[in-house]
Amino acid sequence: MKRLLAYMLLALLLVSCGTESGRFRLEGHLKNMNQAEFYIYCMDGGFPKPDTVKVAKGRFVYETDLDRPATYVIVFPNGSELAIFGNSGVTAKMEGDASHLRETTVEGTDENEEFTAWRMNANRLTPPEVEQAAKDFIRENPASVISNYLLQRFLVLGSKPDYKTAFELVKLLLKEQPDNGRLIRLEKELKGLQYAMNGATLPNFKATDINGNTVSRESLKGELNIISVWAMWNYESQSMQRKLHDLKRTYGSRLGLLSINLDASMNEGRRFLERDSITWSNVCDGRIWESPLVMQLGITDVPGNIFTDRQGKVIDLNVPVPKLEERVKGILK
Repeated sequence: MKRLLAYMLLALLLVSCGTESGRFRLEGHLKNMNQAEFYIYCMDGGFPKPDTVKVAKGRFVYETDLDRPATYVIVFPNGSELAIFGNSGVTAKMEGDASHLRETTVEGTDENEEFTAWRMNANRLTPPEVEQAAKDFIRENPASVISNYLLQRFLVLGSKPDYKTAFELVKLLLKEQPDNGRLIRLEKELKGLQYAMNGATLPNFKATDINGNTVSRESLKGELNIISVWAMWNYESQSMQRKLHDLKRTYGSRLGLLSINLDASMNEGRRFLERDSITWSNVCDGRIWESPLVMQLGITDVPGNIFTDRQGKVIDLNVPVPKLEERVKGILK
């Protein structure tokens, strides 16, 4: 009887301390977000496409199979993101306010609590200071999963990516994490991202658009070609697609276009394309920032764009929407 009671007590303790082994659970409470949904994806390849998380009365629960540490990224409806570090048998708890998402806290593991503290400090810094703080953390903590996330978020996918420093730092991380497959792949990808500057050549790529057609660098046959990035959660990027539609009507075959959509699903995006009569190739694989094409092209922001000539030479990057017409007109005189 005593042994049975001991087993029952142990079971109760395990349930109260976390989630069953082989599972990761995230519980959240977001004030001022009564009914909504957002996306969550795994940076470590835990699942190929983002999952949808539904918020009801400000609360949500997300649970998934997990047998090893993994980094999840939440993409909120406004496009902002939050990294969550998961472990088998753990429950993490997120608390925040929809009107101040930057102040959201996550508890439940040492990594989540350490990263929450780092973010709270970063909220008081200027963008250049935040990037420097990320670099300092990576150098001081090369074995941390937080460093892996900071490297990609601020040096690879930041508004001003620093591929040279990222390449140096990923080598530092690999000394402490030699078997980390994602870092090994990132090291190879960073070698190919050196083109992402004016005067370099667009890398060879192949992808399938939403209609099942293959697109590649050779598909861009205009005197000027523009690869643009957009999403339904980013209004300015939708404006870019509309402006490109107007420019295509003006310049015809002289202007080659390819768009990449960063939504997890193309259902809503298709309606947008049909409504605005946008017919050129759009690629959407549902993997958001984890899309192989996005990473291969070095795309880091929404809206974003790459201008190339007929030979694939990069002649401009991230031209803002208000200056698109002027820049295109200046090239296609």
